[in-house]
Amino acid sequence: MKDTLKQLPQLAKEKQQEHKKLFAKLKKKKPKQLDTIMQELHDEEFQKTDCLTCANCCKTTGPLFTNKDIERIAKHLRMKPQQFIKRYLHIDEDNDFVLQSVPCTFLGADNYCAIYDVRPKACREYPHTNRKKFYQIGNLTMKNVAICPAAYNIVEQLKKVKF
Repeated sequence: MKDTLKQLPQLAKEKQQEHKKLFAKLKKKKPKQLDTIMQELHDEEFQKTDCLTCANCCKTTGPLFTNKDIERIAKHLRMKPQQFIKRYLHIDEDNDFVLQSVPCTFLGADNYCAIYDVRPKACREYPHTNRKKFYQIGNLTMKNVAICPAAYNIVEQLKKVKF
């Protein structure tokens, strides 16, 4: 897995033009069956992918925290939302709440998440490969294929689909 993770950014970079072309085509064409196909590819990939062997998303990027996320997690940690924000978050250049640092504060050495049951929506949905209206998130997916081996594999499988 470590070798795959080391190679992933380079592989994603090498495939970037192919991926750009694919997502431009999907955005223009908006295939009706795309969301169904993506759900199938996503499910198939995650039957053989164990995120606990990787956790690269938690190690290299930080999620956005919605107000609902903040309230839910703060309650779980028995803190006031403002205390949670002060201790763990800051506002980024897009005016979103994000972690003060990566790797994620809540990631354990065993790759388990200390707040898994109440984790942010962005974490629950990552890598977003089973999202409705998938054609709308090409840029996000291109970033994710450089981080998540499963997302990379899903996009590679998507390229084989005839639309």
